[in-house]
Amino acid sequence: MKKLEDKAWCYKQYWTMERSIGDIAKELDTYPNKVRRALKSHGIKLRDKGSAQAVALKKGRSNHPTKDKGHSEESKVKISESVAQNWENLSEEELEARRETARKQWANMSEEDKLKLRESAVPGIKRASKEGSKLEKYIQSQLTKSGYVIEYHKKGVVPNANLEVDIYLPEIGTAIEIDGPSHFLPIWGQEALSKTIKSDNEKNGLLRYHGVMVLRVAQKRKTLSQKAMRDTWKAIEAELKIVSKKMPTKSERFKEIEV
Repeated sequence: MKKLEDKAWCYKQYWTMERSIGDIAKELDTYPNKVRRALKSHGIKLRDKGSAQAVALKKGRSNHPTKDKGHSEESKVKISESVAQNWENLSEEELEARRETARKQWANMSEEDKLKLRESAVPGIKRASKEGSKLEKYIQSQLTKSGYVIEYHKKGVVPNANLEVDIYLPEIGTAIEIDGPSHFLPIWGQEALSKTIKSDNEKNGLLRYHGVMVLRVAQKRKTLSQKAMRDTWKAIEAELKIVSKKMPTKSERFKEIEV
């Protein structure tokens, strides 16, 4: 079977297109074990159980374990906490093995596929910059539930300054900035990154000088679990309680919360 003899074809189907072994076998009118043996003979690493389930969920081949199952919010939180704990319990060797798999996957991709992957990420980044990221919307929701008055994408916090604050809490004079990957990585190029860093620092200084507390949430992970977002909110909530009691001095009106 010529297609199974082609390592590049096998890799593209299994890793780049994220097809299952069963799906590939069905197309070739053969049995799954033959496909599995072909992948192994080419030295193509097979997905572990967790990765296989994640891909199956993403592609719609499997149902989410909590979706439409009647789980309470408390139950969903416990499941999320358990999953996060499993990741935290992985040894450094296991984590490095997963990182190495990702590096090999990237290295084995064609330049065309790499370009497509990069291009597919751009619309999401642009959309998040205009509409607000998932984390930003979550924090906004939590603030509203907690009874805070919020002003979204607020302008005019500092007189005669052309700046906009992601989330502003006028009652306690606090600005919350949600910084995505473009604030730390040269997604739009090194020059654009340098300008962003400079702009962020200038904004911090102006806000603090004019009596505003600045909380910057630095989202340095590519993806966030529900637990990570809850932990971020807990950290923000703790800082807001401090500011609500007494506005810090100018030198202490800045706090970065890394996600």
